[in-house]
Amino acid sequence: MACLSKGVPNGGMAQFQEVMRQQLETSMHAELEKLLDTATGVDKEVSRKDFDGFKKLFHRFLQVKGPSVDWPKIHRPPEDSIQPYDKIAARPLPDSLADSLNKLVVVKLNGGLGTSMGCKGPKSLISVRNENTFLDLTVQQIEHLNKKYNTDVPLVLMNSFNTDEDTKKILQKYTHHRVKIHTFNQSRYPRINKESLLPVATDIGMTGENADVWYPPGHGDIYASFYNSGLLDQLITEGKEYIFVSNIDNLGATVDLNILHHLVSQPNGKRCEFIMEVTDKTRADVKGGTLIQYDNKLRLLEIAQVPKAHVDEFKSVTKFKIFNTNNLWISLGAIKRLQEQNAMDMEIIVNPKTLDGGQNVIQLETAVGAAIKSFDNALGINVPRSRFLPVKTVSDLLLVMSNLYSLEAGSLTMSQKREFPTTPHVKLGSSFTKVQEYQTRFESIPDMLELDHLTVSGDVTFGKQVSLKGTVIIIANHGDRIDIPAGTILENKIVSGNLRILDH
Repeated sequence: MACLSKGVPNGGMAQFQEVMRQQLETSMHAELEKLLDTATGVDKEVSRKDFDGFKKLFHRFLQVKGPSVDWPKIHRPPEDSIQPYDKIAARPLPDSLADSLNKLVVVKLNGGLGTSMGCKGPKSLISVRNENTFLDLTVQQIEHLNKKYNTDVPLVLMNSFNTDEDTKKILQKYTHHRVKIHTFNQSRYPRINKESLLPVATDIGMTGENADVWYPPGHGDIYASFYNSGLLDQLITEGKEYIFVSNIDNLGATVDLNILHHLVSQPNGKRCEFIMEVTDKTRADVKGGTLIQYDNKLRLLEIAQVPKAHVDEFKSVTKFKIFNTNNLWISLGAIKRLQEQNAMDMEIIVNPKTLDGGQNVIQLETAVGAAIKSFDNALGINVPRSRFLPVKTVSDLLLVMSNLYSLEAGSLTMSQKREFPTTPHVKLGSSFTKVQEYQTRFESIPDMLELDHLTVSGDVTFGKQVSLKGTVIIIANHGDRIDIPAGTILENKIVSGNLRILDH
């Protein structure tokens, strides 16, 4: 669109660009109709709903001019808009928590695959602790609540077309657990050619040459998909009032009774419709989205929205001290209202991709937390770091499988035997990126109770009952192999090349 200005008088530029936008939109609608013509029955109806959502997103994408934030208008949130967790937790809980819990639904974002960890299928089906998968642990947590308080907290999984079939097969194993499990699917949107801005799909199918031309449009799609599925209305009819949403790979995201009580005990006129759990930034979190005050509203600022000149300022731990954990508590009634008013406002994330054949495409996405500015009386709660325990890499997996954490009723908590509440920094090299490779390199998971920092690079294996303390760096040079013998205790050591052990 930038190349269209040549020979056009300045006065007519805006009008000319508007005509071009309309032509693009008309072409997009025509292409989507062609794709729908290749669908039949239920598939056609579902795709039409998906495409209606995509048309709205594409329309907004064409309207966007320049960066989505004006940097001088960014302010720190007012003191009372981000509450310390200790203040929330100081309020006494009622004798009966059943009433509050019966208003709650737990929603897990389950659209992702385990490809980044070398696994096929849904990430939620990877074993993380004692043969339990992410999904197993989630079910155990909710079942424990329902048994302890005699309640009916259901679990809802937002699947994507990538994970739905495999997830539904595995759900049969939970039939006799005391948890009702529902699923709904994220939308399926078409990837668009970077140059023509039209879909690269040739028909509605998902096999053959069409295998990689579709995508799930980010977790911001939860609002429309949840509403369109009919499940939102069903849960409201059953008396549910709030959802607790989190990524299924965040093992710290358990139902917190103090936050729930804070939500349901607000006076009617000041009911908080949206709570975002934030936690203090460390150097590892500098790219995480943060809460700001913008146009008198609490708003999520993501690094992709930051003008290049201000990226270093955004990453500063002193100016922006907190980041979004993506643990969110949201009013079901408010979601319904905003969807019906078409008032859910989320910034568009433009995600460039290159397909296997080399074609450059873009996919338009949104993030669930970005909708915070659309809700009334939104609030941030600064929670302990323990509520943010994501497993994104095999290095994270090593931490949660170790004796740093104890497991009870599906919940992981830092072991009381560890003197410092901080999590060690673990960096495993490229020989450990896939779960299967990682498993063959550890005869048993080392004792890490006193570990501060671990770096492992190259061809390294660990025997049984190895203990790692302080700072441990193990580097096998190219062509070398290091086998750490069973029973070894490494404390503040550098191990290199031919297994020389040096004091660090």
